[in-house]
Amino acid sequence: MTYSMCAGQRGWNVKYQKSGKSLCTLYPMEGYFISLVVVGAKEEEEVEMVSGTFTPYVEELYRKTPFSCGGRWLMIKVTDESVLKDIKSLIAVRVKPKS
Repeated sequence: MTYSMCAGQRGWNVKYQKSGKSLCTLYPMEGYFISLVVVGAKEEEEVEMVSGTFTPYVEELYRKTPFSCGGRWLMIKVTDESVLKDIKSLIAVRVKPKS
């Protein structure tokens, strides 16, 4: 847990990492949470291939978020299970299971 002074989303957050690689950051809100997932240049092509499975909300957010600072910084409001499923799909693209 850390406290962010970032103008994008100030407040307490929980950062998830695996092997030093950022998976997502969760910002608790009242009644929901926001998940920050960064889609980097390496992941962009694969995310494009699965983006048709996203909810309309996440699909539109992905399309409207410009590429900057090494990726698309998606601030996703998680209000239901379908949006959570989309976030899990984005994280799965970022971190491949060991074979």
